[in-house]
Amino acid sequence: MQAEDMEVPIINNLNDNGDRQRPKGKDVFKDQQKESESSMESPNLEFEYGDSDMLTAELSELYSYTEEPEFALNRDYFEEDFRSHARGRRWTELTVDEQRTYIMRLLDALEVTDRDKRLKVARAILYLAQGVFDECDTEVDVLHWSRHNIFLLYDMGIFTALLELLSMEIDNSQACSSAVRKPAISLADSTELRVLLSIMYLMVETVRVQTEDDRPEWRAARETFKNELGSPLYNGEPFALLLFTMVTKFCSMNAPHFPMKKVLLLLWKTVLFTLGGFEELQQMKVGARERLTLPPLPEDSIKVVRAMRAASPPASAMELIEQQQQQKRGRRSRRPLVKQDSLDTYNERDPFKNDDARDEEDDPEDTDSGIEGEVDPLDRDVIIQPPPPPPPLRPPTERVNFPIGLPWAPKVREKDIEHFLETSRNKFIGFTLGNDTETLVGLPRPIHESVKTLKQHKYVSVSEIQIKREEELLQCPLSLGEEEVEETPAEILYVGMLPNLSQYVIALLKLLLAAAPTSKAKTDSINILADVLPEEMPITVLQSMKLGIDVNRHKEIIVKAISALLLLLLKHLKLNHVYQFEIVSQHLVFANCIPLILKFFNQNIMSYISAKNSICVLDFPHCVVHEMPELTAESLEAGDNNQFCWRNLFSCINLLRILNKLTKWKHSRTMMLVVFKSAPILKRALKVKQAMMQLYVLKLLKIQTKYLGRQWRKSNMKTMSAIYQKVRHRLNDDWAYGNDIDARPWDFQAEECALRESIEKFNSRRYDKNKNGDFAPVDNCLQSVLGQRVELPEDFHYSYEMWLEREVFSQPIQWEGLLQNP
Repeated sequence: MQAEDMEVPIINNLNDNGDRQRPKGKDVFKDQQKESESSMESPNLEFEYGDSDMLTAELSELYSYTEEPEFALNRDYFEEDFRSHARGRRWTELTVDEQRTYIMRLLDALEVTDRDKRLKVARAILYLAQGVFDECDTEVDVLHWSRHNIFLLYDMGIFTALLELLSMEIDNSQACSSAVRKPAISLADSTELRVLLSIMYLMVETVRVQTEDDRPEWRAARETFKNELGSPLYNGEPFALLLFTMVTKFCSMNAPHFPMKKVLLLLWKTVLFTLGGFEELQQMKVGARERLTLPPLPEDSIKVVRAMRAASPPASAMELIEQQQQQKRGRRSRRPLVKQDSLDTYNERDPFKNDDARDEEDDPEDTDSGIEGEVDPLDRDVIIQPPPPPPPLRPPTERVNFPIGLPWAPKVREKDIEHFLETSRNKFIGFTLGNDTETLVGLPRPIHESVKTLKQHKYVSVSEIQIKREEELLQCPLSLGEEEVEETPAEILYVGMLPNLSQYVIALLKLLLAAAPTSKAKTDSINILADVLPEEMPITVLQSMKLGIDVNRHKEIIVKAISALLLLLLKHLKLNHVYQFEIVSQHLVFANCIPLILKFFNQNIMSYISAKNSICVLDFPHCVVHEMPELTAESLEAGDNNQFCWRNLFSCINLLRILNKLTKWKHSRTMMLVVFKSAPILKRALKVKQAMMQLYVLKLLKIQTKYLGRQWRKSNMKTMSAIYQKVRHRLNDDWAYGNDIDARPWDFQAEECALRESIEKFNSRRYDKNKNGDFAPVDNCLQSVLGQRVELPEDFHYSYEMWLEREVFSQPIQWEGLLQNP
């Protein structure tokens, strides 16, 4: 597939050959110096990965700093209405029954036809959901009353009423057309939508998060709300589908005033709530394996990753500059030595000596970063030889972080055992026995031992069982009968998404591209800042700084929401059925997701992770409880005292996990990583001393090491060692030497077309309304056939006369032939 045919623009700063276009001269030195300074003393990051950040952080990210004056507006509208009802009392002093009565009154007021009155009532409800902060002294009080009020609002049916109002606003063609005509869109264009989405987000997020002191009725309400959101109760489709429709409408430029950050956050939290987080997913996986009578998982991957410790990062860029200069000076004289294959030459240059200085390859001309599409003839000889003896090791203080033993149990697939036996039989006997893994007659004793070891570590995944079952259903549709499909939330969501799946995926990737820090502003790109830009642009330096921080924060939150949403969808659909996962993956690959993620990481990743695009005193709920201090340029520049930005590190890990999902066991997609020169980009990400992020970077490096050439592997022994220590081993995977490199030709289209064919067969068998057409009974009755209503296209009546002329009147009919005897 050509890059021009794909939907999302490909990497801007990669040229036709995939080489990174580098800034000239001094700029390179400055960039490397900055990178060097930030990475020289990079400390271990005390980051714990989870479904989401702390509740206060997740609530504060809902609001942009430009929206801050609206907190007071919500309070004023509430107090104006509440004063006439409560007669001098405060909300926190009312009994629960009195509070219910007042909420019922607000619910009735939402039904009025006047838009302005409806907006005032919605703002009053938003103030209740925000925790009546004017009556609270601390942030804890605000969160307590917010939780109390939200469960009360849900119990009174507010969410359903808000959903009807949201549907009305989405279909409001007048607002859409006026927004399309406007040259500049600001916060004022999306006021009603922002208020409705804010209330809904607060309800979903607060109900989703479980606390120890929740009352029994709250726990019951949580389960009910979860089932409602995941079921097709709202207009015959799950709530998430309405939000997906908003995303596609925004990206098609039909509704540029939609507040996309709020929509994406609500969509992510709805999918997280209805489908479940990563720990729930792990439990579901264990349950699925039990139902299929598969052996239990060898370990809990979440616990293993949490127990890991980060490895030391690659060397600083200042050392690299010196190293590169030395390499360039001595390149001509050393080139013949590189081609020699003697072990003496290998041992002469200790791989661990100066490995820090060779750990980074910024220069595309350098042999380290050059990716060898074809193996050099001299290097082919090297490949056939046995691996060299291990070099003398340094004291393992820095590099070895694990206790004795590796963190993961090795795994072997059934097809790996089959391949091993096929090779062994060809070598020792001269013929093969197909897929037979039991017969070992004629094979030497060591092969028996090898097969025994492989079978001890054999792992059968749920996906393999699903694929096998699908093949059986396609082969014997009549004898096996109808498949019973369990109506899980993931299944309901997939069925709803299927007709427009490619549009949803492309829209999400367009938004991700627009929000990526490496993207350059273009005239035809999507404006994702509609819900952050004020009506009047800043006039002072301080206001400009504040808006700049707000815009950067806004983009980071969008990246966070999209990356988490895509990862959740991929993981849940893979467990539900592997072909559901594969179709989403293929849409992502065809829409250029792989180069897009690589483009995202093609920046100073340490700067991105330690970015301070937040103003603590303006974060909710701090800003509504405490007195606002005077903001100065110094205080804005200082930012917070955190070692890293949680959301940015979370986004990076999610994007790496998505990339792993897309490329795992897919040879053609792995080759895309190689072609796009991902190795130097990924290696820079190893500077982040966080174990989970390093693990997923190392996984991506591992699958392509065999294609990077012998010289790359020699120059990156520290990375190879880290892969060995941290990534799971496949017992007969020749990842480190690449001996079978010529055995796998790269045919992207053939692999993807074969996969697409399997997906389409699955979808037509399971979801096509006219399925089993070959076996359906034929209607032979003339009356019933002629009496059937035929669906004609909408424009048929316009061309009906032309059709009559062409198909009936202009065709000569031999009427005499009807009268003659046959």
